[in-house]
Amino acid sequence: MKDLTSTYLGLKLKNPLVVGSCGLTGAVAKIEELAEAGVGAVVLKSLFEEQIEAELQQNLDEYQTDYPDAYDYVRQYTRETAVTEYLDMIADVKKKIEIPVIASLNCVTADEWTSFAGKFEKAGADALEINISLLPSDQKKECGAYEQIYFDVLKKVSSVVSVPIALKMSSYSSSLANLTSRLHWTGKVGGFVLFNRYYQPDINIKTMELSSAGIFSQPQDIALPLRWIALLSGMIESDFAASTGVHDAAGVVKMLLAGATAVQVVSTLYENGADQVGTLLSGLESWMEEKGFRAVDEFRGRLAYKFEDDQSAFERIQFMKHYSGIA
Repeated sequence: MKDLTSTYLGLKLKNPLVVGSCGLTGAVAKIEELAEAGVGAVVLKSLFEEQIEAELQQNLDEYQTDYPDAYDYVRQYTRETAVTEYLDMIADVKKKIEIPVIASLNCVTADEWTSFAGKFEKAGADALEINISLLPSDQKKECGAYEQIYFDVLKKVSSVVSVPIALKMSSYSSSLANLTSRLHWTGKVGGFVLFNRYYQPDINIKTMELSSAGIFSQPQDIALPLRWIALLSGMIESDFAASTGVHDAAGVVKMLLAGATAVQVVSTLYENGADQVGTLLSGLESWMEEKGFRAVDEFRGRLAYKFEDDQSAFERIQFMKHYSGIA
């Protein structure tokens, strides 16, 4: 039996496989099924800032009033209701499974609602993943203003929780390595999740309308987080969780070799069901047996970027430097 244990955000995991935040982790029964299948931890479906704000607007539209006090009541009621439902799910899940449960906040601002995060800890969450969704599309807004949102949200949330915090990062940054380093230096981040997977637009050329591209990731999507985990895990002493593009055991192995301490999976579970967990874990064990590794820690980070090594492959961005010999 191979030792698959891993430590992520200070939590002891029986293996590095974590179910990422998604619809599957928004239902207690499904979470139980995934836990029984053998995952190391689960990240609950996110509580979305934008969802709360949308519900607030709907409630205000239904309850038209000119009284400020009434507005404040509707506003508080909407937010309290959304958070209470989330707290109930955390408490229920913690009663039924033994693996770590990570709550999740998805936010685009550091509004005062982030103060609710403290209640997640009281409900039993073992850690908190803050999913900060940033698309720097405003031409009038400088990059520093976008990046400051990370610090503002982190400051707000860390003031009300004592459980470990992971930041799920956007890949859109003018200097991702510098930003990640500065966030790590705050001493408030237990780990980083690379990366957010955003809604992808497409165009229907028959109707000439915008449509949605595929909602599931593809195996080739692994390249972006793989590069940055290999680069950053070799530079920054922090935990890194891989997210997006891991569909098979080979993907799990690659992320661990790059330096990941946890590997999140979502799309492959939607496509193959909870039994895919066993397939991924048995594939990892088979690879370890073939290579003679007894524990994950024996090979984790073997291909992470190190300043003293020649790891230029992770920094290479021009095809011609790699394929110059191909006709």
